[in-house]
Amino acid sequence: MNSKYHRWHHPYKPAKGFEKKVAYFSMEFGIDQALKIYSGGLGFLAGSHMRSAFELKQNLIGIGMLWKYGYYDQGRNKDQTLRPDYIEKHYNFLEDSGHEVEVNIFGNSAVKVRAMVLKPSVFNTVPVYLLTTDVDGNDDLSRSIMNNLYDSNELTRICQSVVLGIAGAKLVEALGGADKYHLNEGHALPAFYYLRNQGIGRE
Repeated sequence: MNSKYHRWHHPYKPAKGFEKKVAYFSMEFGIDQALKIYSGGLGFLAGSHMRSAFELKQNLIGIGMLWKYGYYDQGRNKDQTLRPDYIEKHYNFLEDSGHEVEVNIFGNSAVKVRAMVLKPSVFNTVPVYLLTTDVDGNDDLSRSIMNNLYDSNELTRICQSVVLGIAGAKLVEALGGADKYHLNEGHALPAFYYLRNQGIGRE
């Protein structure tokens, strides 16, 4: 683990006008085909923001989710009809940030959430921190919420939002805090309530 990414860090001095720290939350990021944690338009928008923020030297980081299977891969049956395939993904270019926080899921107040980091040198993006509950010490139910992006089970979807929003906000605190929080659509809404309870107001 590169200790620089254990805290708020960029491989450049932020450009004039972009000094404020911004944490950008999104349920998906379409950064590169090699990192299949996206499904479509929202992900491509978020991924483009990560790349452009790097090019403009903005003081911004991404907060997202590390999906085990992602959305789905498209397969073909013998009769040539299409089917969804769920294939476990492995990414050797992600590093452990060294940060682990806890959230309340399914009545368990001590579900561990680990943050992996996509460093800028991999795809020319700002640092992107990807959260996962699929870690040793968590029960199978807690680990399973990281299986699929936009899971069809409503309770699972709520738990995914809790991980992104609350665990993401706790991670940002551990990194040194942010001046601004951007929630890409409503998926990270629990972050708003957590930050409000911490006394962080809305601009």
